Order: sequence, then C-alpha cells, then structure tokens
Amino acid sequence: MIRRTARLRREFIYRKSLEGKERELYEKKRTIRQCLEEGKPIPTELRQQESTLRSELAAEDAATAANGSNGADDEYCKANERDPKVLVTTSRDPSSRLTQFVKELKLLMPTSQRINRGAQVLPDLVELCRANDFTDLVMVHEHRGEPDGLVISHMPFGPTAYFGLTNTVMRHDIKDEDIGHVSEANPHLILENFTTPLGKRTATILKHLFPAPKDKSKRVITFANNADYVSMRHHTYEMPRGAKSVALSEVGPRFEMKLYQIKLGTIDADDADVEWALRPFMRSGKKRRL
Repeated sequence: MIRRTARLRREFIYRKSLEGKERELYEKKRTIRQCLEEGKPIPTELRQQESTLRSELAAEDAATAANGSNGADDEYCKANERDPKVLVTTSRDPSSRLTQFVKELKLLMPTSQRINRGAQVLPDLVELCRANDFTDLVMVHEHRGEPDGLVISHMPFGPTAYFGLTNTVMRHDIKDEDIGHVSEANPHLILENFTTPLGKRTATILKHLFPAPKDKSKRVITFANNADYVSMRHHTYEMPRGAKSVALSEVGPRFEMKLYQIKLGTIDADDADVEWALRPFMRSGKKRRL
C-alpha cells in the first residue's frame, strides 16, 4: 500500500510538471486563433510554428479550446462528480475552547465528520482519509486556548493551504442574542474579491469544502477578501415581504483568515514543492495579492 501510494504520488508530480509546457502551448494556440479571427498578422516568434499550431487548432473541439490550461490533471477536476467528504480534527491535546470551535466548524460544512486527534500522527491521519475516501482534511491549531491556525489538505495528493486565524468569535461567545440553531442545509457560497490567479486558487480550495446547495436553501457562507485578509461570515436570511425585503441574521462562528502558504502535497509531505509562500519583507510593489 505504501509503495502504491508513493508511485501514484510520483506519477501525479510528473503530470503536474507538464502543466507549464501545456499552458505555454495553449497560449500560443490562443494567440494564433485570435490573430486569425481578427485578421491580424501572425507574431514573428510564432511564424515557424504556425502550420503545426493551425493543424492542432483544426483538430480541437469546442470543449478542448475552452478548457485551455485546466487539464485533466488538475487536483479538483473531478470534484463536482460527488459531494465532498471532509474530516475535521485538531492539534494534539486541544483545549476546551478549541474543541468547541472544531464542533462549530464541523457544523459549517454539512458533509464533514469530526474525530478526536488523540495520539495519531499526521501520516496516520492522511492514510485514514485515503482509506475512507475523504476528499479533504481540515486541522485547527491553537495558541493559549485561542484558535490561530487552519490547515486544509486536499486528498489524495494535495494541495495543502495554511491559514492564520484571528478575531475568532464563536457561537457560544454570543450570549445576549437568540441566534437559534444551525441549519443543516447546504449553504450558498459568496466568494468576494478573489480576482488574481492566487485568489482564484484560494477560492477553489475553499469552495470545494462545501456541497452544491439547493435553490431554496436560506443559508449563506461568505468569504470576503480585503487586503489579503479573508473574512468568514455565516448567515441565514428570510424574505418576509417578498424578494425586495431580505432580513439577514448572523449564525456564527466568524473569523479572519490570512493565507501564508500553499504547497503541492498533502499535510504530511515534508518534501513537497511550495507553490506560494508569504514573504512579509518582500517589496510591496511586487507583492502577490489575493
């Protein structure tokens, strides 16, 4: 089993290494197609490859031309074929506040399951996810009883995103308001201001934790990006006087997330390539934002 997993991982890394070449070829074919449609001359650097690229363009169908660099080796290419199955756990020896936060986090994701960490090490958790067909592993860390870290690892081969957590307010912290029970309906997602390639990558990781909602669902989860801080809010809504009157009520919990690393492997892979990492002292003019 270990040898098979290692072989599959090597094959996946090799396919991912080919994506850069495929993306470059797609951009060349897109340029040729655009020049032909607009009647513009072919760029000088592509004239030697024009005949080959034209023959490939003629053989493409509409789906292949539209997909472009989103190849079949994308980690989430088959995510829409079934609902996600998420395993939620904590770091070792969690405090009572972290345990409560994980319970509320489990209620956010309708198809998730929570387990106690106990003495299990990371490789055992990853093997547990693979053996039981989990799609994602979510792990929460704490500092002095306050949740301060969230790790989302996609199965079976990654990627893994690391977030810092701040300003966490849980449901049981709100004692003066009647916030009601948490709905178990699949929520609608609002992903606000994820416009850059890094932002789209982050939005893809977050949205595949939730199953597709039904049209009549009155539950909304919002991930709003503002200056690289992602605010998570959980609401339900009612329309007492039709579509023109909407009453929002916050259900909780709420927190702020700060992405600081994405690596191309699972959470237990120490030698995985780092796709992106936050550099606090990088020059602000070249800083990659969400």
